Amino acid sequence: MRKIILLATLFFVFVAAEAQDAGVKDMHNQATRGGKNDPDKKSNKTWKTGGTFSLALGQGGSRNWAAGAEKFSISLATYASLYANRSLGKWSWDNTFDFGYAFVNTSSLGVRKNDDKIDLFSKLGRSIGKNLSASIVANFRSQFTDGFDYDYQGKGLKRRTSGFMAPAYFTFAPGIDWKPNSFFSIFFSPVSARTVIVTNKPKSYFYQAGVIPGGGYELPISTLYGVDPSREVRFELGAYASVNFNKEIIKNVNYKSRLDLYSNYLPSYKYAAVGPDQLLVTETGPKPGNVDVFWTNTISMKVNKWLQVTYNFDLIYDDDVRQFGPNKNSAGTQMRSLLGVGVSAKF
Repeated sequence: MRKIILLATLFFVFVAAEAQDAGVKDMHNQATRGGKNDPDKKSNKTWKTGGTFSLALGQGGSRNWAAGAEKFSISLATYASLYANRSLGKWSWDNTFDFGYAFVNTSSLGVRKNDDKIDLFSKLGRSIGKNLSASIVANFRSQFTDGFDYDYQGKGLKRRTSGFMAPAYFTFAPGIDWKPNSFFSIFFSPVSARTVIVTNKPKSYFYQAGVIPGGGYELPISTLYGVDPSREVRFELGAYASVNFNKEIIKNVNYKSRLDLYSNYLPSYKYAAVGPDQLLVTETGPKPGNVDVFWTNTISMKVNKWLQVTYNFDLIYDDDVRQFGPNKNSAGTQMRSLLGVGVSAKF
């Protein structure tokens, strides 16, 4: 994970350095403006709102295809990225709302989703120096619908593993924001609060009371995210950093990225199923070196007014999400990518 974090950080530094010339020119233009007719001064008194919406559709089919192929498949992916920003004097308030949902329907497997996210990010700041602000960040992340393990216990069983508010992450962080230009910023908070929430059916056993036929017991789904089902919420206190980039890197190609890092100072917990709906909870020591990573990227390539090619790549590492490895009880790096071609609208 240290290699992943270092790679992501170096990537952002490189992109910021490449774009610095444009940023300096922009700051120079802003500095040379003035007077009561300055359009930027007028816009500071109102909200700046807008966003993009895209819808991509794919379809395939075959008949008597010797090489092997699905008889029928259809995929649909939809994304919305909205913003609402305002600045007034030394104060600024930036809000972004990112939503995504995608599914694929094949003749052999039926309907399965391959993307599902809700991400609300808000930052309120007051300027305290050149390019620096004292800021407060609030972030909420979850998903719309249930997710499933389609091969539970290696038996082809379908078991619910997630859903709306199962889990959900809420982060509240006061700190310092460095923004050298309009498209790049780094926020850091040495002490921030984060809650991990599983309030939507936190147990969701596949078998009655979690008793596996033939012996053994199931863990409730909340423990897959390090949350005790009786509490439904786990509280964390730690350091938080957020790196944001959003710019048209070449004509008609926009790159938007956010890298969030979180280091928890508090102990974590391990869970073992010891009976019907019974858990043995063991506290483990703090592991601030096991940094949680959330990295989301979107590249949008505009073909014409309505047609757009979009590539999304997300990477997550959470040391408390233990659903991976040979025994399905260890943490792992989660990656997801999706390429789509479809209609888009900007407003």
